[in-house]
Amino acid sequence: MLLSWRAPVDDAELSRLHAEAFAHPAGVEPWADRLDRHSIGWATARQNGALVGFVNVVGDGGAHAFLVDTVVAPALQGGGIGRQLVALAVAETRATGAAWLHVDYEPHLEGFYRQAGFGPTHAGLIALT
Repeated sequence: MLLSWRAPVDDAELSRLHAEAFAHPAGVEPWADRLDRHSIGWATARQNGALVGFVNVVGDGGAHAFLVDTVVAPALQGGGIGRQLVALAVAETRATGAAWLHVDYEPHLEGFYRQAGFGPTHAGLIALT
């Protein structure tokens, strides 16, 4: 398994991974442009050259960073790849001087994120679409 920080990402392969893991229709999203414009950084996991995991960190330009788009290929979930990606993202984000790293998650993922060191918070959400 090769873990990398800010490694180049191919739009088609990341779009495929997202579609597979989140069970939505496949289509190519402009990931590379989006990462370049909005991200502090991102972690990738590759196995035999294939993208099998990804997590993105976006920031507010100040003290706050946000962990988003955590994804691991369904066939490899539960094997520690997600934990390794999140740990790399936490370490690299800490090195930027950000004071806070936020994450929102669905209830069934609470154990995963709590084990990664995230504490509980109260948050609000508005669906815009």
